[in-house]
Amino acid sequence: MMFRTRGHGAFPRRPAGRAHAGWRWMAGLAAAPVVVVSVFRAVPREWPTTAVQLVSFTPWLVLPAGASLVFAVLGRRRWMAGAAAGLVAVQIFWLVPLDFARASPGPEAAAHTVGGVVDLRVMSLNAKLGTADAAEIVRLVRENGITLLMLQEYTQALADRLAVAGLSGVLPNRISAPAGGAAGNAVYSVHDLTAGGTVPDSHFPMPMIRVAAGSAKQRAVVELTNVHTRAPVGVGLPKWRSDLAALGKLTSRPGNVVLAGDFNASYDHAEFRRLLAGRGGAAVDVGTAQGARLVPTWPMDEVLLPGITIDHLVTSPSVRGSAYAVHRVAGTDHAAIIATLSVPATG
Repeated sequence: MMFRTRGHGAFPRRPAGRAHAGWRWMAGLAAAPVVVVSVFRAVPREWPTTAVQLVSFTPWLVLPAGASLVFAVLGRRRWMAGAAAGLVAVQIFWLVPLDFARASPGPEAAAHTVGGVVDLRVMSLNAKLGTADAAEIVRLVRENGITLLMLQEYTQALADRLAVAGLSGVLPNRISAPAGGAAGNAVYSVHDLTAGGTVPDSHFPMPMIRVAAGSAKQRAVVELTNVHTRAPVGVGLPKWRSDLAALGKLTSRPGNVVLAGDFNASYDHAEFRRLLAGRGGAAVDVGTAQGARLVPTWPMDEVLLPGITIDHLVTSPSVRGSAYAVHRVAGTDHAAIIATLSVPATG
């Protein structure tokens, strides 16, 4: 056995092969969860609850995948380094979607140059059982020039606090249904609102509202749905799927369609990507189209989980989104999402 001397002592030299084996073992350890979740992400089948929840965190897999690549290189196994590099490439491919959720030029684009547009400044927030800070909501509405506000998990207590904070002075029109638990919802607006029923058979009531904006000379109509799907937890998984499927049917409705709220789904869920595809062309996820796919909207409180994006603004291709932003709001575990929606005017 070979020895190295240091001072008055001696110790054995660690064989290089043993060190390389250790790196290879660490590469496999880092890669294992990435491989498992990648299978759930890649194969569009009805996975069980745990798999669905793990898929939500797909964007974060690039970190252990990258670590696996580094360890494999240090372990000096070409085939292992090649496999790890492929795993990293897959994660990067998923981080930047190429088709879905992005606006594409088409016949709808002509409306933006021929008849002009009406801009809506919109904001959506899950208020976490009505505990969101009402003063903070009103401040965001004022400072961002919001003209259309959607709230989920809206309670009577929150409605009262918003009234005290002066929301009705900024957004005087309202269609609301306060309720206990997570079932309440509300839409506040400077634009005219007309109730149009709710999404059939949804777990939480999801109202469909016609929004008429603009002036007599330049007017635009939006078919708005205030979204709050069932969370994919336990026995609620089938209802989560049916809620998203029902919303997917709405994306192909005629007119300017906007779905806004808490989808309890990320772009990495096949169910959400099918929603974007709808029954016709592709709808647009405004956040993704604006390059904010990796900006998390939940959890915003002290829960020790990686952030994910489950709150969305989804529009028909005729509606263009811009100025997308995410803001924390005290008292809720969701972030507020804000954007400008440019809607074709009808004359």
